[in-house]
Amino acid sequence: MEKNMLKNEAQNAIAQLISQVEQSVIGQSHVVRALVIGLLTNGHVLLEGLPGTAKTRSVKTLAKVLNVEFGRIQFTPDLLPSDVTGTEVYQDLDGKPQLHFQPGPVFNNIVLADEVNRAPAKVQAALLEAMGEGTITVGDHTHTLPELFMVLATQNPVEQEGTYPLPEAQMDRFMVKVDVDYPQDDAELDIIRLVRSEETPSQVEAGHSEKVVIDAKHILTARRDISAVHVSDLVERYIVGLVMATRDPIRYPESKLSRWLEVGASPRASIALDKCARANAWIDGRDHVEPDDVRAMLPLVIGHRLTLSYDALADGVTRRDVVNELLDFVNVG
Repeated sequence: MEKNMLKNEAQNAIAQLISQVEQSVIGQSHVVRALVIGLLTNGHVLLEGLPGTAKTRSVKTLAKVLNVEFGRIQFTPDLLPSDVTGTEVYQDLDGKPQLHFQPGPVFNNIVLADEVNRAPAKVQAALLEAMGEGTITVGDHTHTLPELFMVLATQNPVEQEGTYPLPEAQMDRFMVKVDVDYPQDDAELDIIRLVRSEETPSQVEAGHSEKVVIDAKHILTARRDISAVHVSDLVERYIVGLVMATRDPIRYPESKLSRWLEVGASPRASIALDKCARANAWIDGRDHVEPDDVRAMLPLVIGHRLTLSYDALADGVTRRDVVNELLDFVNVG
């Protein structure tokens, strides 16, 4: 009974979290849900979109509603690894010089890596250790990051001078990648009205009074609940079938996968698809995964893990086209 009460409390809290963030991030409900799924699966999220599409706002709002430590790193070509991880500094203690570690912005619960593809390889490698291992090594010492830790990185899809494409190893570390598009007409109108209301102090204060802070402990409870969500053998085989179709597309000779794909998805894709499908089912109040959960998560999980062939790039084929082809040809069971 108590376990069910805790589960319901956590589900209500997550539903409230999604609702609160959506109030400040208008017209991007799919982005908000993806951020929450990344948080619940203890993963990291890559947001790709043009400037002004509320990428940074959505991350900051998520941290604010959870009332957790938030750190922002503005990635630039001259950024150093120590600007991310922190560094050891000399301090004079009782007349004796000692090395003291000064933590960098990565030592927060939610870390925004803004324009992550503008940093050189050494900085990206430092972030990779934090994402993959949950630790930071400086000198001879390894420092552990918080239990509740997530990197939310943004990047601009338009190629510009001074950018460094993320290596495949780091792309693979992101649990999900979300494409952030421009809002529609009605959403754009609501955005104008929201920002205008925030300019009025009385309305801002009234808005803050209505905001409810979600206890971060519910995230840890939800993670335990999601690990118990049932996945049938049929769904497991469907997940494996989708991933294997990217590695061995010749299995589907009638599809265009063989011509479009150069390199398929790694086993991390299967693991991420399983986790995200369970999280999606849990958010919807189910204790088991359905094939529709897998289909809903596939674009977020697998697209950024694929390498398209020269023919596909020449023909203007997108990763979304590949995902649709997978969904059309790979059957359940």
